[in-house]
Amino acid sequence: MAKKDKQESVRRESIVKAYLVDNERVITEDSNAAREFYNKSRFGILVETKVELGLIEAYYLVDKSKFELLTICDKIISKEKFFSFCSRKEKNFWVKYCVYKDLRDRGYIVKTALKFGADFRVYDRGVFPGDDHAKWIVYPVHEKKHLTWHDFSAKNRVAHSTKKRLLLGIVDEEGDVSYWESRWLRP
Repeated sequence: MAKKDKQESVRRESIVKAYLVDNERVITEDSNAAREFYNKSRFGILVETKVELGLIEAYYLVDKSKFELLTICDKIISKEKFFSFCSRKEKNFWVKYCVYKDLRDRGYIVKTALKFGADFRVYDRGVFPGDDHAKWIVYPVHEKKHLTWHDFSAKNRVAHSTKKRLLLGIVDEEGDVSYWESRWLRP
């Protein structure tokens, strides 16, 4: 076997198979490689011997060529089709994904924060969920969307009441993200 073919074969073996289930969850195959995504970077949640991921987490791993996404009938779902599917299922998927991707690429662990009334909770670098609390709650916002003072105040109050800092991830037309942090200060 040629060296190039051998490298491609090894690369293909390291790609984890994941399955789109119930049109809203992604569950990995039962493999050590799949569990490593959870163990090293806390992608998804461990369910017995498999990892269950949300759509944004799964799309990130598909986008990074770490996952091969399949239907339950073992048909491959292309990255483009999966993006289109996610965009229909989740409001503002592209904006949320830009922020999620940027934070993950910077080495942060990002989890959902629905119980906090936010899109994401973010852990400081080197901190795993369960070892300590998240440092920020994050709201992705497109630069052209207007945020009223009432909306901003509500988001800030949620962050304060959960003892986290508010982080607004502002996404521009090119998908670049700028962050604005807000927190309560006592003079």
